[in-house]
Amino acid sequence: MLHEPAAQEQGEDLAAEYKTRLGIRLFIVYALVFAGFVAINTFAPVIMGSIVLFGLNLAIIYGFFLIILAIVLGLVYNSLCTAREKELNK
Repeated sequence: MLHEPAAQEQGEDLAAEYKTRLGIRLFIVYALVFAGFVAINTFAPVIMGSIVLFGLNLAIIYGFFLIILAIVLGLVYNSLCTAREKELNK
């Protein structure tokens, strides 16, 4: 069985710097939102028990929001990086 890379030719990644900057920025956005979650749990945990939407408390809503935000940021990252790669590889 042959174990070769799927892509035969792998050149220089012209979008590497862009991907790094974008990834760091999106990470900072997520980290700030997550820090808000941690701060509320640390300094005002009673707030997390308050009913916010559809009979669910803030902890559940915020937790699902964090999961959805991570997925959305991942999709945004992929979309923007793919567009930049196509632009630079023309």
